[in-house]
Amino acid sequence: MSAKNLKLIKNPLSKENPITVQVLGICSALAVTAQIKPALVMAISVTVVVAVSNLIISLMRNTIPPRIRIIVQLLVVAMMVILVDQFLKAFVYDVSKQLSVFVGLIITNCIVMGRLEAFAMQNKPWESFLDGIGNGLGYGLILFIVAFFRELFGSGTLLGYQIIPESWYAANGGFYYNNGFFILPPMALIIVGIVIWVHRSRNKDLCEN
Repeated sequence: MSAKNLKLIKNPLSKENPITVQVLGICSALAVTAQIKPALVMAISVTVVVAVSNLIISLMRNTIPPRIRIIVQLLVVAMMVILVDQFLKAFVYDVSKQLSVFVGLIITNCIVMGRLEAFAMQNKPWESFLDGIGNGLGYGLILFIVAFFRELFGSGTLLGYQIIPESWYAANGGFYYNNGFFILPPMALIIVGIVIWVHRSRNKDLCEN
């Protein structure tokens, strides 16, 4: 893979991260990160939708009339979201129920529409596909970080497995209590804010731009 194509995957993980730099996709980052499992499924779903939608729109870019390009983009995204939603209901129904309406709301995710309009409409299919993968992974990385802290301190588990020893809990004569505030949406917003602050403090050039 060329250095240029590699940047399409690497840059969204840090310098062009859709959440910490572009501040897109915040709503789902707050809503589906109480546990790691649904957060990862959501991240994979968005990655598939944005990557395949980018590919399709790039293939069609020279035939789409400018006046209806947004409508065509929405139709492509809606098709992909429906396919992903049906796949989740068929194979991971419990997680699909946890994600509730948020899978359907991928169609309104600014990351998806932003990449279609800003990248896929001007670039070749392979580059557009890689751009979708990169932005999906960048989005997923932040979801994972937020979900890691929320599930660990809010429920004492990671991926459903008990991490905080049962003997530590006050009910068993210990000293520890799960912090219920971590599983509430306000804590997700606080963690996202901290992640953005840490990321930008380590990348001063982002603030200058």
